[in-house]
Amino acid sequence: MALENLRYGIIGTGMMGLEHQRNLAALNGATVTALADPHQPSLDRAVAEVGGSEAVTFLDYRDLLSSGLVDAVVIASPNMTHIEVAADAIRSGLHVMIEKPLATTVADCLALMELPQRENQVVAVGLEYRYMPPVAALIDVVRSGQLGDSKMVSITEHRFPFLVKVNDWNRFNENTGGTLVEKCCHFFDLMAVLTESEPVSVMASGAMDVNHLDERYDGRTPDILDNAFVIVEFANGMRASLDLCMFAEGSVDQEAISVVGSTGKAEAFLPSSKLRIGTRTGWHQGVTEHVVEDPSIGHEGFHHGASYVEHVHFAEAIRTGKKPSICLADGLRSVAVGVAAHRSIDEGRVVQMAEILGGSLS
Repeated sequence: MALENLRYGIIGTGMMGLEHQRNLAALNGATVTALADPHQPSLDRAVAEVGGSEAVTFLDYRDLLSSGLVDAVVIASPNMTHIEVAADAIRSGLHVMIEKPLATTVADCLALMELPQRENQVVAVGLEYRYMPPVAALIDVVRSGQLGDSKMVSITEHRFPFLVKVNDWNRFNENTGGTLVEKCCHFFDLMAVLTESEPVSVMASGAMDVNHLDERYDGRTPDILDNAFVIVEFANGMRASLDLCMFAEGSVDQEAISVVGSTGKAEAFLPSSKLRIGTRTGWHQGVTEHVVEDPSIGHEGFHHGASYVEHVHFAEAIRTGKKPSICLADGLRSVAVGVAAHRSIDEGRVVQMAEILGGSLS
């Protein structure tokens, strides 16, 4: 099979499906040849998008998988469908990118990991936050040793509420896996990247205090958290914290990620794309700040170009036979920390990751 031009199918053509479609339209050597979604209005919108008008459409994703029209599929369907759709996609032998979260439960993540894969099949997970230019630069700073021995990671996300989705599926934990899985798996992945260690325990506090309280769906009130604090301890002694608030539109930067080491501190900010680095030479002394840009990014989109970089890595892995840069184990870990955080909130205690994972990542 010639790989100069990769043929992609997109399963799930809602907001993230369209985002993937736009990124692939900007990527050399990529063509979206098929689209699948059971919701006809979403499918119609995808056809109207750049790169979608020539694609063959399917209401049933299984027909796309068996069509022979694609080399790779991107799964951007609702979270609760990932286990079935991803399992079928992996079994098909096609290359697969699964949007975050990998699945809504640890058991489902493990089930996907246990599926046999054909030789050189690439199965990747869409945890693209690590590719955002200022975040990628922060990771480089940490790994360069500029901060000395890293000790603490702090992530703040102060943002707007969850968006409206088809059939309002994202209003209930049973569909999303919970806010700390649905939204925050990105951040738990970043914690693991920045600490270069495995999580061992999680302590969290959270609630649903402001958003969605007056909404009703078939008589039910949404149950998704809209704010939380999470502390994660890692095997190498490092600690990381998450401060999440989803009724904080009054913020300047939506996200701030900082790492403090024995000799300095580095911070990345979004959407300003600033990277700030300081040393322990004196209060406010030796601090530099600049905007980080990546001119190689062909489409900026919703995630500051990270989804484009994600697709560059995915396509490279397909063409070279390399392992994906973000694999199923990364997806499992990010979900498992979210699950542990929810258990910590529900039970009011510190949760050991061994309770959640056993020896799954050892």
